[in-house]
Amino acid sequence: MSWNPTIAPICPTGVEADAIETLIIPRARDLGGFEVRRALPAPKRQMVGPFIFFDQVGPAEFLTGKGIDVRPHPHIGLGTVTYLFKGEFQHRDSLGTNQMIHPGAVNWMVAGHGVTHSERTSKKTRENPSSLFGIQTWLALPESAEDAPASFEHQPQDALPFLEGEGKKVRLILGDAWGEHAPVRTMSELFYADAQLEPGAVIPLPDNHEDRGVYVVDGSITVAGQMFETGQMMVFRPGDALGLTAGDRGARLMLLGGATLGGPRHIWWNFVASSRDKIDAAKEAWKAGDWAHGRFQLPPGDDAEFIPAPD
Repeated sequence: MSWNPTIAPICPTGVEADAIETLIIPRARDLGGFEVRRALPAPKRQMVGPFIFFDQVGPAEFLTGKGIDVRPHPHIGLGTVTYLFKGEFQHRDSLGTNQMIHPGAVNWMVAGHGVTHSERTSKKTRENPSSLFGIQTWLALPESAEDAPASFEHQPQDALPFLEGEGKKVRLILGDAWGEHAPVRTMSELFYADAQLEPGAVIPLPDNHEDRGVYVVDGSITVAGQMFETGQMMVFRPGDALGLTAGDRGARLMLLGGATLGGPRHIWWNFVASSRDKIDAAKEAWKAGDWAHGRFQLPPGDDAEFIPAPD
């Protein structure tokens, strides 16, 4: 689909620079063979809209026979989406899902009351050297959906809205923005998009969402005369009409946001909830390890091991 010509990006100047409410510099951590940079939650900002966890995974290169092995682990109260730029890995969950994740596609797992999943480089992928580079996010669920049954939805790349023109290519991953609607079923108002900009190209922030943020995956952008580089996240003040201008090398951006939830969320390990009691109940259920009759089960085909709850 061509870029909507009625969308006129506005480039603020000087006095509007305070439209950037928060600047986040992600924390890097080594997971043994590859690096993860975490932007959310941050000390000054727990969420952007419902987005409560935002990790850049890689870029990483693996030798033949090597890869990632994230053993089965539980979630509650959130939805997860891993969006890849490069590489692939295998997702299995306690619903019986066995799905490869490829660049540009969406695998949307809603934990609700509880789900268990694993993420591994497949045997086939390990037959050759491989790469991995992408973004993993968690979205906190509204209270009305926290105790709903878990679910999983896959949408291939060609099912997602794609806007192209005026030096930009934009794929809408989740939600509503720029007059388009992604097919993935979500539980709250939000948007999530992958944008590639040629040098000097301008993209407007969606104007139909309360919270709006952008993460610079590659290159740089200028907002109100100020430049922001690779690996930085900006959260913008609500309501301002803003355009983001790509630098001399162009830019690749992840744009995200949506309506704020009814209140902050508690986070413990892989659990997100509106109350501490929900966290404590899930913690005890996982420690009990009753895979046959308890709240959590292990993924079929990947049930020989699991990650124990931290002390």
